[in-house]
Amino acid sequence: MTELQRDVVIIGAGASGLTAATRLREAGLSVAVLEARDRVGGRLWTNDIDGATLEIGGQWVSPDQDALIETLAELGLETYSRYREGDSVYINASGTLTRFTGEIFPVEASTQREMERLITVLDELVADIGPREPWAHPRAEELDSVTWIEWLESQTDDVEARDNIALFVADAMLTKPAHAFSALQAILMAASAGSFSNLVDADFILDKRVIGGLQRVPLLLAEKLGDDVFLSQPVRRLEYTADSVRAVADGMTVSARQAIVAVPPNLYSRIDFQPPLPRRQQQMHQHLSLGFVIKVHAVYETPFWRNAGLSGTSFSPYEIVHEAYDNSNYDDPRGTLVGFVSDRKADQLFTLPAEERKRIILTSLSHYYGEEALSPVVYYESDWGSEEWTRGAYAASFDMGGLHRYGADLRSPVGPIHWSCSDLAAEGYQHVDGAIRMGRQTADAILLNRT
Repeated sequence: MTELQRDVVIIGAGASGLTAATRLREAGLSVAVLEARDRVGGRLWTNDIDGATLEIGGQWVSPDQDALIETLAELGLETYSRYREGDSVYINASGTLTRFTGEIFPVEASTQREMERLITVLDELVADIGPREPWAHPRAEELDSVTWIEWLESQTDDVEARDNIALFVADAMLTKPAHAFSALQAILMAASAGSFSNLVDADFILDKRVIGGLQRVPLLLAEKLGDDVFLSQPVRRLEYTADSVRAVADGMTVSARQAIVAVPPNLYSRIDFQPPLPRRQQQMHQHLSLGFVIKVHAVYETPFWRNAGLSGTSFSPYEIVHEAYDNSNYDDPRGTLVGFVSDRKADQLFTLPAEERKRIILTSLSHYYGEEALSPVVYYESDWGSEEWTRGAYAASFDMGGLHRYGADLRSPVGPIHWSCSDLAAEGYQHVDGAIRMGRQTADAILLNRT
């Protein structure tokens, strides 16, 4: 078995771990990055499927994501805007399709007023509570004791307004049912993006893409680190004292002064910590879980929806595919739609044979785009729930009451062990921007305290 000595061992070669490793090595420390998969990138993965380049995981860049934008510039990566010319589509509970422009769905005037009022209320709460320490706010316990849907029900009797506002957090972001997480967790999700209004604005939150795919970020970071990145090395045990660690992987061990665990919290239990982690961390990690979503890719010979004057942007909390977008690649004459199926709807679809599941999903897309959507030349489902080293999407969130109860210790080191991933971020939570922010923050904390 290979035995290495390093200043810092990093577990996980996603954007967060690789950012931390890069920053540490630039400061003169030696590092080793151990990755369980046979590739780098974690939840970023650009792959060729049947001749089509698809972004299996994360892919978008929004204007507020300063850390990601800075990293793209440093790596010499270019972006392009998501196609958004033309009308968006909304389908209501009765199945009626309406074309629209702007951010607010085309609903009855009274429902529109309620949606706008709710967005204003949420924007005010978000501005007051913020993303960094929501658990410390005077209303934290109150808001963490009521579910997202219960909070919405307390605010309005308009069912369609509730369904639509709930969609932006439950289906679209946390990928959990609206009764499974708290209003405080929903507010944190919005605060991490700058405001609730930003979550509502698809042109903001899904602004640009990286030419060649967002996985190029971790790929280029790993390339710079060279032989200090080790693939197919899942860490099975992490032994630690007050000032040392020893990571034991399948084919190697790394002894170091400090460790960074840069994987999602639901995977912490895959590591045998010796001695066991303190009681507080053991309890906290049991209250964090990932949601579940199917990311659907459908590639067509041409982006036919554009000829009909459609942008490709579509929404409905009442459809199997609750949202979909034009996801065509840069300078590619073919057209690609990407759609999303979340939580219980995804559960139900995975009880069906693959062909039946495909038929149902494409039928839902056809409700937005017409019969041409039924016949893609390439079809693929990103199923992160069955990825051994992820097991869900998009990021971990607390169950009811967990954020107020445990949030203050979410990022606290345990001796020489530090935690770093997008799931723990304030700004950029559950996005690659947050992963990079956490990688920088964790590396800086180590550098600040080095002797």
